[in-house]
Amino acid sequence: MFRFAHSEILYALYLVPLVIFLIWYSVRNQKKLLEKFANTKLHHVLFPNKSRLKIFIKSGLIILSIVLLTLSLANPQIGSKIEEVKQVGIDVFILLDVSLSMKAEDIKPSRLEKAKHEISKLIQKLHGDRIGLIVFSGNAFIQFPLTTDYSAANLFLSAVSVKSVPQPGTAIGPAIKLAFNSFKKDEETQKAIVVITDGEDHEGELNTVIEEANNLGVKIYAIGLGSPQGVPIPIYNNSGQQTGYKKDRNGTTVLTRLDETTLEEITSKGNGKYYRGSNTDNELEMIYNDLASLEGKEFGATKITEYEDRYYYFLLPAILILLFELFINDSKSKWLKKFENV
Repeated sequence: MFRFAHSEILYALYLVPLVIFLIWYSVRNQKKLLEKFANTKLHHVLFPNKSRLKIFIKSGLIILSIVLLTLSLANPQIGSKIEEVKQVGIDVFILLDVSLSMKAEDIKPSRLEKAKHEISKLIQKLHGDRIGLIVFSGNAFIQFPLTTDYSAANLFLSAVSVKSVPQPGTAIGPAIKLAFNSFKKDEETQKAIVVITDGEDHEGELNTVIEEANNLGVKIYAIGLGSPQGVPIPIYNNSGQQTGYKKDRNGTTVLTRLDETTLEEITSKGNGKYYRGSNTDNELEMIYNDLASLEGKEFGATKITEYEDRYYYFLLPAILILLFELFINDSKSKWLKKFENV
């Protein structure tokens, strides 16, 4: 197999016609100046040893060396061998609450930002495990499916906000159901769900979905973010300045409380574990360390081609051509006389 490691550099070849034009224009301009200096018939008298053919040869060599140097910079590579690498790991779906209550700042800088920071740190630690993200409030949506493309996962994570799901509420049940429906049932990998929320569940059906998850052997963990005593939800304007706190229809400040009872019930029935979120600890890392004790299963194989650089195939000829061009003078040569119009 053959490829260029930096194929974008090949776009520089589009400049070759421009170089050809500049050389032609320079020769043409030089010829016009000579015609002004002396009659064309006198040129062979004034410049008897000047070779016009060598000008084109030298120009051609320069253009060829430019092409070869460009190809060399693009770093041509040849696939030396193909290896099949088995992919082994566990599958983890993180369910992230993006309801308005997650903007509360009893966990700094906010419940949601703390959760995103923990997820990002976890993604950086993953090696071979597949991770997926589901965002939910009044409804649940897949932010990104199970993947080992951790760079893309971080990119999609950064876009998450309380505006990611338009429906208000906190539907934990539908989010769990979406997660286990999104696992690949035909792959016998270890599967786990991690719910990150303040636990204020406004949608039922928890017992049903937990039972379905148990039937699939999916462990359910949870991280509760917030204060059981309740805190107000700050409201900010477009400039990032706080303008007050969320109020209900009666003008009373709304307090959002951590519902640990619901989360403890979910994790107890889901054969997992509940963690209380804090400003200092990384609860998601604790869960992952617990999951790391599970035996990773093979979920696929990918073919990897090893490539070897071959840039010198073009670099060496380019250098030799440039050196050769330096030693070519403008005088006529005996071996070129038959091609010259003397």
